[in-house]
Amino acid sequence: MRIRTMFAISSARMRQWYRASLLLGVFAALLNGRASMAEEPLRLKVVGGLADVSQYVRFEEPFWRKRISELTNGRVVGEIAPFDRAGFRAEEMLQLMRLGVVPFGTALLAVVSSEEPEFNAVDLPALNPDLASLRQTVRLYRPHLKQILQERYGIELLAVYTYPAQVTWCRRPFTGLGDLAGRRVRTSSVGQTEMFEALGATPVVIPFAGVVQAMKSGVVECAVTGTLSGLAVGLQEVTSHIHSMALTWGVSVFGANQEAWRALPPDIRETIRKGIVDLEDNIWESVARETGDGLDCSVGKPSCSGSARGNMTIVPVTPADDARRRSLLVQTVLPRWVDRCGPDCADAWNRYLGPTLGIPAYAH
Repeated sequence: MRIRTMFAISSARMRQWYRASLLLGVFAALLNGRASMAEEPLRLKVVGGLADVSQYVRFEEPFWRKRISELTNGRVVGEIAPFDRAGFRAEEMLQLMRLGVVPFGTALLAVVSSEEPEFNAVDLPALNPDLASLRQTVRLYRPHLKQILQERYGIELLAVYTYPAQVTWCRRPFTGLGDLAGRRVRTSSVGQTEMFEALGATPVVIPFAGVVQAMKSGVVECAVTGTLSGLAVGLQEVTSHIHSMALTWGVSVFGANQEAWRALPPDIRETIRKGIVDLEDNIWESVARETGDGLDCSVGKPSCSGSARGNMTIVPVTPADDARRRSLLVQTVLPRWVDRCGPDCADAWNRYLGPTLGIPAYAH
């Protein structure tokens, strides 16, 4: 049996959600009538990804604030806010979308997997060492993500996004994963923690905002974080080596409350869906560029297009390193995930991912 985390919802918040749900019902009832009135466009409220990062600033926000109106000839106007500034806890996003409080929203899978561990299958640590691997994993598992969202949350899956690669930064030289034994490493998830424990390292969970200070004070010697986000906070100034192997990425799903989605006129739904397909493609293309650019800038290559630069050394991925990664996935990361998630997750893995990857999952 799957163990799910139940949200403790205060009566005040439940009343707030109930009122918002009623408003959504009114909103849905008015959609068809408004669709024929050019002077009164449909106003869609959207909760996007993380504020101040490229995915939101360069792609999501312009799409909903401008592009969607262009695509629909002014029939739709989008209003968007990043989920970390929308006044909601990221862990609650799927529940808020199910209730209709958030008609259109983005959920970071690593966060909402505390309630639905099956979501984390696409971004387990050590599973996707490069973008091609991640693309394959998402393509294979996407039908299951769609099914879970529809059946358990009443959400229509419209897109799957990802952030640039999360890699390992260290204060002193290392040649691969094996050299990290005995070091204190900043991690940000249960899976990362389990992986570094298996390596013989000491994982320390630290919020992103505290990574640089923790490195300066010696609390940690290494840290796992994004290639560009690390540069943005100055991690290149307190570290010397960076691994080119991606450990995780930061996959998110974008979807709509099904009642709100079905209330839209069919031609509007089709236009939005096609527009989001292009948006999704653009985000994935940018992730490839930004992951590489983050590495280039960390070592100060002329090809770096950013303002933040470092003088670091890139640690390449060797065949032995890749073998160690796969061993960690097979012997530690995957079995621990199945233990937390249950037999249903093992079945989903073996149906969607196991045959292609050649890695079966076993439930105990």
